[in-house]
Amino acid sequence: MSQARIAAHFQSSLLALTEAAHDDALLKTASAIAETVVAALKAGHKLLLAGNGGSAADAQHLAAEIVGRYKVDRPGWAAIALTTDTSALTAVANDYGFADVFARQVQALGQPGDVFWGFSTSGSSANVIAALKAARAKGLSTVGFTGAKGGAMAACCDTLLMAPTADTPVIQQIHLMVGHAICDAIEHAMIASGGAGNA
Repeated sequence: MSQARIAAHFQSSLLALTEAAHDDALLKTASAIAETVVAALKAGHKLLLAGNGGSAADAQHLAAEIVGRYKVDRPGWAAIALTTDTSALTAVANDYGFADVFARQVQALGQPGDVFWGFSTSGSSANVIAALKAARAKGLSTVGFTGAKGGAMAACCDTLLMAPTADTPVIQQIHLMVGHAICDAIEHAMIASGGAGNA
């Protein structure tokens, strides 16, 4: 019984990943996101990322790929996951409310020319929406990753990537796959340009 359920999950994931790989609009959006981040990094700006739960893990994972490396040894570039500072998160949540935990950090750390990248499988996470609004108010480019429904994020993002499924775990799998592809494109473009920006 469990083996059949596991196989069924593999099949549903494979179907969604295959659909994403052949979705021209999704691929164009991913390319546009990579170009946005490359332009920011080459100009000496930074990338801020945030999400909740599994999406927090995605934000941290992709920030680490930018700061460390994806596949190639090269200089580190500036990326900060806003989910990692427990003192800031708990202080803001206690003093202002959980909906402000990312927006407050964007207000403190974000500068015009930076990029804020928010992850929300539902597209309606209040703290991600608040951070996107704060980022826009400060002159940051806004990028969102969500599922097929889009949610409230659509109105707050300069560029929004929607995974072609409503299944939360599969959305997260697509987000990580696309995120890795974007990291590869960023790394290739930055190295090809001589590793400008924070190199």
